[in-house]
Amino acid sequence: MMNRKIECSKCATMVCRSEHSLNGPPDCPTKNNSKIIKKALKEYDKPEVREFARQSSIQEFECYLNLPEGMTPRNPRVEEIAQFAKKMGYKKLGIAFCIGLKIEAEILTQILDNRGFNVVSVCCKAGGIPKEHIGIKEEEKIIGPGKWESMCNPITQAELLNDAEVEFNIMVGLCVGHDSLFIKYARAPVTVLVVKDRVFGHNPVAGLYQSQSYYRKLRRHELVDSSSWHRCFVVK
Repeated sequence: MMNRKIECSKCATMVCRSEHSLNGPPDCPTKNNSKIIKKALKEYDKPEVREFARQSSIQEFECYLNLPEGMTPRNPRVEEIAQFAKKMGYKKLGIAFCIGLKIEAEILTQILDNRGFNVVSVCCKAGGIPKEHIGIKEEEKIIGPGKWESMCNPITQAELLNDAEVEFNIMVGLCVGHDSLFIKYARAPVTVLVVKDRVFGHNPVAGLYQSQSYYRKLRRHELVDSSSWHRCFVVK
């Protein structure tokens, strides 16, 4: 039997959040992928994974207040990160930041210093390696041909924080792709405080909201030729 395509984002019932989780639509992974779910659940039997998940759930719970006028969120993400790190008993935290968000990284460092953490921070340009090292051409440089331009170096960021033996990593505005490399090479768990979005002030969800109005071009249809990977734009 061919596996059904999982499309939770299109689900109209979301019954997995209730005791009726087996009553989902035909493509529901809760109904169709019990072996994978059971395999994943075994990971929670590992004490360190179970504790990480338990404290994560407690952190989620503590982010809400049940007030007379209704449930209300109480903590910004930066507060959540500090609280979670305390719950896990972490002492040394790592910050991997984009040089374009140096001010934000400095503010974050001050906040975490004040909370008693030992903070290690590494800039994305650490190493000062020219972009030619990864095959960037002169015309592909942001500041223009013939100029020195240091490459973003997320693997070095990860290895420096690994060497410092940090217990928990916080990403601040690494570029798309660079963030993936950092996560891949970092040994300690990684969380994200800032996601880079150059247009929407590092608030990428604004792109989703604006796709229904001013940035409706985000919803354009593209046909992809898998043989050449050339993209054809279809205007509708």
